Amino acid sequence: MRTRPSPTPQPWPSWRRTVHLFPGQGDFSVGSLIRAAQAGGMLAAVREVFEQIDEVAVERGLRPLSPWLLGQRPPSGRELAQAATGTAQLALFGASVAVHQALCASYGVPSAVVGVSFGEIAALTAAKVLTVGDGARVAHDLAVVLASCPGGLSLLGCSEQSARRLLEGAGAPDAVVAVVNDDRSVVVAGPVQALARIEKVAGDVGVSAVRLRLPFSSHHLALADQAEVFATSVRAYPLAEARVPVYSAVAGRRYRPDDDLPRRLADCLVRPAVVPTVLRQAALHRPDVFFEAGTGHALTVSARRVLAASPVAPPVHAPLAEPDFPW
Repeated sequence: MRTRPSPTPQPWPSWRRTVHLFPGQGDFSVGSLIRAAQAGGMLAAVREVFEQIDEVAVERGLRPLSPWLLGQRPPSGRELAQAATGTAQLALFGASVAVHQALCASYGVPSAVVGVSFGEIAALTAAKVLTVGDGARVAHDLAVVLASCPGGLSLLGCSEQSARRLLEGAGAPDAVVAVVNDDRSVVVAGPVQALARIEKVAGDVGVSAVRLRLPFSSHHLALADQAEVFATSVRAYPLAEARVPVYSAVAGRRYRPDDDLPRRLADCLVRPAVVPTVLRQAALHRPDVFFEAGTGHALTVSARRVLAASPVAPPVHAPLAEPDFPW
């Protein structure tokens, strides 16, 4: 059951200290991006970002995205998924960076950014570690590597502890907890046959289980070779010092100046992402508001759950999931 986003209030004068949250690939809605661009609130940011991404798309032998996304017949999510390898990832990366830039124009530069899995590439781009062009190249490099990662990913509506019991009950030792979103939502990764057994056991005990529409696995130790390939590809790009703190759900902390970022990005293929840990760390910046820099609102729902226990929990908003969001 999808949680409906809460109504968006008028902008508060106190929305001066913000944190931007960059989600992974499991909650991408191309329709939300197109509607926001057509409504005008994000059109300038979308055009600016995708102009740079289109150069990379052509360089990599892909169809330019901006004429497609902003044209008379924009693509559906299915059409993007069925396009050449890397097309969907470039679209998601571009959407996150465009939301970030539009939010900066309205509410200023964030006090910190949080990256979850694939969202780390956009988070590092937002922090000026990568240029938009090189961020797009890294996103495409990862897409190529992911195409060689067998298996799949399933979303379970339960806690991490319950998910581990389900894996054991399903006799699926080759499946792992890949992402912990909050105390009621986790993603598991593994061979498709193992995921089918886990989903069956989950259904038998009343736990929701949904196979993500992603034709690959991730956050699994079996992908060590693919992680090495990806780390090597990232080393080809210059990396600048972060302009704002960057928190990684996979590293479980803020990145340090001495971090080997190509290796840390590659960790997203082999290590789990634990979202609550870095949300609580980012909350120590005492932001007035958290914004989800993506097209959906799943990360927003998790952030509200995680931060609800805080005595001064800031509001969390997903601009592209809130039709009346005040840009």
